[in-house]
Amino acid sequence: MKVTVVGAGGNVGSTVALSIAQRDFAKEVIAVDLERKDGDKTFYPSKGRALDQWQVSPIALFDTRVKGTTDYADTANSDVCVITAGVPRRPGMSRDDLLTINAGIVKSVTKELVKYSPDTIIIVVSNPLDVMVQVAKDASGLPHEKVMGMAGILDTARYRAFIAEELDVSPKDIQALLMGGHGDTMVPLPRFTTLAGMPITHFISDERLEEIVNRAKKGGGELVGLMGTSAWYAPGAAAAQMVEAILLDQNRIFPVCAHIDGQYGIDDLYIGVPVKLGKGGIKEVIEVELTESESDLMKESAKAVRGTLEEFKALQK
Repeated sequence: MKVTVVGAGGNVGSTVALSIAQRDFAKEVIAVDLERKDGDKTFYPSKGRALDQWQVSPIALFDTRVKGTTDYADTANSDVCVITAGVPRRPGMSRDDLLTINAGIVKSVTKELVKYSPDTIIIVVSNPLDVMVQVAKDASGLPHEKVMGMAGILDTARYRAFIAEELDVSPKDIQALLMGGHGDTMVPLPRFTTLAGMPITHFISDERLEEIVNRAKKGGGELVGLMGTSAWYAPGAAAAQMVEAILLDQNRIFPVCAHIDGQYGIDDLYIGVPVKLGKGGIKEVIEVELTESESDLMKESAKAVRGTLEEFKALQK
């Protein structure tokens, strides 16, 4: 089994690559990124990080070979490709600038990937996520079940970690579901949150749970405020978990950015929903019954995602 990670010279991409290698289910990980010039010197971040990661193998005891490259030909016949490439929003850069730049990167990368791996499965991590998944779908020509985005696993991981900290319990015993767009419009579903099978509302007040949900919504921003840059450990691990579920045909139930058409009363949109993930990608979009208020929040989130998508389309004219 072969996995390609694009943007592997950066923090998120390199973490995806190492997380996959340490799980030891793939034969090889191809870490792709551009060369970088500094004056008269040329550096190869993906090659350097991949070499460093391969040297971990005797210590962490994994056989997955990590290879760095700048040549997409090395990605040929990849079973899964993870796209982390893109730029963060910088001072003076508008939201429209970010949309246009990252869409150009994701589109270009996707075309290179499917050129060499026409039957691959694509997982997008680049932001703004919901729009970038649609860009990858359009550029790839792959069926919807083979193009998806990583967001919900990360969002629920943050939420579960905060609950575990609040209650001083193991995060292993907490299950949760968050849906909708990635970010402030995500849809919390506290009634689906459990601790060892028991409703979380037995342990935390509604007011405190709402505070924790709001912290999860702004989890990325909190980390940017602390570090001055975006997170990479949790996003990288989340993407690796999706790759593992697909390649090992685990039929895991995860919230991911997937295409829906009619489910939850929403037509033709990529947005965060629970799915069954296994061989071939998304085997099933799971439609849970929502209350009226939850359904309203989901539709508001979809409206926000669609608004960003329409904004992007307008910029392309």
